[in-house]
Amino acid sequence: MKKRKIALIFATALTSIAFAACGSNAIPEASSQAAQEELSTEAQTETSDGQSDQEAADHVAELIDAIYVQQWTEDTDARCKEAKDAWDSLTDAQKELVSGEEADPDYFGRDTGDASKDDPLNADDIGENELLVVSFGTSFNDSRATDIGGIEKALIKAYPDWSVRRAFTAQIIINHVQARDDEKIDNVEQALERAVKNGVKNLVIQPTHLMHGAEYDELSDTVESYRDKFTSVVIAEPLLGEVGEAADSVNEDKKTVAEAITEEAVKTAGYQDVKLASDDSTAFVFMGHGTSHAASVTYSQMQAQMSELGYDNVFIGTVEGKPADTSCENVIEKVKSKGFRKVILRPLMVVAGDHANNDMAGDEEDSWKSQFAASGAFDEVDTQISGLGGIEAVQAVYVDHAGVAIDSVSGETATSKKAETAAELSDGTYDAAFTTDSGMFHVNEANDGKGVLTVKDGEMNIHVSLVSKNIVNLFVGTAEDAAKDGAELLQPTTDTVKYSDGATEEVYGFDIPVSSLDSEFDLAILGTKGKWYDHKVKVSINK
Repeated sequence: MKKRKIALIFATALTSIAFAACGSNAIPEASSQAAQEELSTEAQTETSDGQSDQEAADHVAELIDAIYVQQWTEDTDARCKEAKDAWDSLTDAQKELVSGEEADPDYFGRDTGDASKDDPLNADDIGENELLVVSFGTSFNDSRATDIGGIEKALIKAYPDWSVRRAFTAQIIINHVQARDDEKIDNVEQALERAVKNGVKNLVIQPTHLMHGAEYDELSDTVESYRDKFTSVVIAEPLLGEVGEAADSVNEDKKTVAEAITEEAVKTAGYQDVKLASDDSTAFVFMGHGTSHAASVTYSQMQAQMSELGYDNVFIGTVEGKPADTSCENVIEKVKSKGFRKVILRPLMVVAGDHANNDMAGDEEDSWKSQFAASGAFDEVDTQISGLGGIEAVQAVYVDHAGVAIDSVSGETATSKKAETAAELSDGTYDAAFTTDSGMFHVNEANDGKGVLTVKDGEMNIHVSLVSKNIVNLFVGTAEDAAKDGAELLQPTTDTVKYSDGATEEVYGFDIPVSSLDSEFDLAILGTKGKWYDHKVKVSINK
């Protein structure tokens, strides 16, 4: 995005004087010269040490540019402090003059939220088992706490026997946060050194990256150089799983994420479901970063996943236009060709940082919002500035990926120890969480994600009320087995749910047998169109 330009009034003022002088012999040349000298003096006031306003601002710009680098050195901490101290010494007028290769008044001056709400997770006393969450990072405080912090908190809750710590790969962002907010976040090397110093034996790394792209490759290379310092080291899958060979290759991770982000966008826009939004001529455009890495095909695969789900009004784009089919101009043409008149832009990124706020939702002419509006093809262009990391269903994907990695380290399933609690439960009923791998298949919102677990004679059963009557049968097992003759299908009950506003609705509910707690199992669903779909579900209680 283009930097903010600082308007200069000096030349304009001189022009005004010249016009005033034209046609009048009443203003002598000396007076005109004096006026120019007075304006020049006002435009270049001096600081107490003899610097002009612009010189003071330029000094700060140089200091910002010096820490806007991707390499950490032993001088980094001191340089961050020097830049902030110099900025704080400027007047408000001088701050507006800051402009450098990377520097501008927003570097220190933009309000991105309260940094104190974020936990950098850089403490020692780690123990033998560490779960290191590695993110690119963001300097936007609210997003860092909600999106990256949301994922980290979900992992802390899921794996209490593992110490969760944080690392960012972008030193530029680390320096920005440290200089502006005095919050110190480890880079990957610092986090690994901290793990070694603390005697960590088992290290699981959960990247919050979307795909197996350049960032993931660089992380893998760095970790490889530390592998011999730990008993075991495993890097978990990124959000969207394996890349796949073709542009139309999809997988369960992509399906889950596609459903989750679409549901969230549709709900935020005030629609009941994606079809009703389509009927209202509304399209959703998810803007990713883009990459020249071979993994760029992932964006095409996400578009294929949207199509497979029947989301004809959902489009995938990328800031950098890689792959080319996902460039802003090409996405605009796709949306236009399908006749949608309203567009909602939302980031396909873990955080809602600079790209979301500027490249997507900014007011400059090259932002996506501006380009869509300038096309003249749409009646409305709106934005939703929210990262993927704040969506619970997305957090659950990271939790599952980390669990697989932990399983491989421990030699036993991460949930096997928890499963023993099922045998310890007394007969009776319990409130239990019913979590799924899908944003479109879940417990009715009126029941806060929970069902009623009944334990009797060593057997468990959970009753859950769903969101509608669109799921007509369930089957404990895979969709393939559900479609076979003789499969024992679970039949629906008609439940009445009551929402927070007092409204009620009839929906379908199901009694589902549960073999163990906190352990995923296959549960296929049958929709009104007669097609079975595979899903994973899990039942948990707090003892």
